[in-house]
Amino acid sequence: MDVQQLSDRLEIADVLVRYTRAIDTGDWDRLDAVFTPDAQIDYTQSGGIEGGYATVKPWLAEHLPIFPRRMHTLGQVEVRYDGGGAGGDAADVAAYFHNPMMMPAGDGAEVLVEFGGIYHHRMVRTADGWRSERLVEELVWKRGL
Repeated sequence: MDVQQLSDRLEIADVLVRYTRAIDTGDWDRLDAVFTPDAQIDYTQSGGIEGGYATVKPWLAEHLPIFPRRMHTLGQVEVRYDGGGAGGDAADVAAYFHNPMMMPAGDGAEVLVEFGGIYHHRMVRTADGWRSERLVEELVWKRGL
């Protein structure tokens, strides 16, 4: 692996972390440094919506606060550049995730809700660095709902 390939992998990992931190903290504008303006996002497997970034971003801001405390953990990350080799300007990225969230249950009680799955991103190199032009959230398991 050469220096450019190492740099690309680090930048892609930073995009994944920016995504999870934006979701967990509710810093929705931080998602602008994750997705391309024309990105397509699919949350249907976890009960969400599918659509363009301009539609999904405000939907997240409106619906995710039902879980006032959110915390992602990312696991294995696979980066597959176009053509199967390393390097290039586009890559398919799969990242395992575990996402526990707290949801109010009434009378001050909370219930733990958890999702586990794989984020499937189509990443592209842009003038501003690597960005996701497509995200499909694959739900593998859930608990608490």
